[in-house]
Amino acid sequence: MKKTALIMAGGHGERFWPRSRKNLPKQFLSLTDDGKTLIQLTVERISPLVEAEDIYISTNKDYEDLISEQLPNIPKENILFEPVGRNTAPCIGMGAEFVSKKYGDALMMVLPSDHLIKYGKMYQNTLHDACRIAELDNNLVTIGITPDFPETGYGYIRFDPDELLGRGFKVHEFTEKPKLEAAKEYIASNQYLWNSGMFVWKASSILKRFEQLMPDVYEKLSIIKDAVGTSQQEDIIEKIFPEFPSISIDYGIMEKSDNIYTIPGSFGWDDVGSWLAMERIRKTNEYGNIVDGDVITIATEDSIVVGNNKLIACVGVKDLVVVDTEDATLICSKDSTNDIKKVIENLKVCNRNEYL
Repeated sequence: MKKTALIMAGGHGERFWPRSRKNLPKQFLSLTDDGKTLIQLTVERISPLVEAEDIYISTNKDYEDLISEQLPNIPKENILFEPVGRNTAPCIGMGAEFVSKKYGDALMMVLPSDHLIKYGKMYQNTLHDACRIAELDNNLVTIGITPDFPETGYGYIRFDPDELLGRGFKVHEFTEKPKLEAAKEYIASNQYLWNSGMFVWKASSILKRFEQLMPDVYEKLSIIKDAVGTSQQEDIIEKIFPEFPSISIDYGIMEKSDNIYTIPGSFGWDDVGSWLAMERIRKTNEYGNIVDGDVITIATEDSIVVGNNKLIACVGVKDLVVVDTEDATLICSKDSTNDIKKVIENLKVCNRNEYL
């Protein structure tokens, strides 16, 4: 069966402020030593499985030039612009209708644009196995990540180790971000995976679930499908898409559906959720520092220092994150990186939009 991919690239990556901005969000940044951006690496990873002409990018109109610049091989008609953010369910539903309109039916890999994968071949093998399960009946497949510590910032997938189809385990439950004690219990049970937000299914399978579980959304998706490829396409999407509820695919479909399988992934996944990810992406020096740019460190340990054009000198500090850009500088303790979003909230309240 034809393989396609929908890459979701509409997020703002606020915890990577001040590098990540509305006009240059995280997925378009280069965070690795090879100079490639996160979205370029996402496309590169799936290129052995999916032709460029079958890769769709769902994003914001503001990022049209960035997409064209960074992904010149993706056909312009495969770039799906969301007039407003409506979370993952409407995004995925519209992508499925585009695939359905072009091919009648095909396999869809649904992937975030801002993750990193260390072991590409293992990742591709996992997606290949997921495709084999998704081709059977109307199965939905989610890629789970084998947890190695009790993370409280991720959702979890509970599976039955005795119900196996190929390499996929039957999913029994999706759970929200747990408290620490619950996360420890999940890890000890060996029946939970981190929810990576990566999915594989046939376009017909996911659209069938929309019809069953979100009929109002399905009705509007059908209107968009009728307009795909016509002169009315852009106008119809502009009109219909804002009418969708803002709802995730997990809450709208996955938590209420049946025939869901998960494949454990052990391919070096990183969701690059905050500046702390730099310690997992790049090698630290002998003092435990990550240094990028024109930086001098003296008696500085276990810190992340990312410069721009100015010299940065750090003296006698430990466990800090310092990020300098042309118009803003972030200084925070490593254990406070999740609070960077509060800076964004403050800037919005103060109408300092030039820094967003």
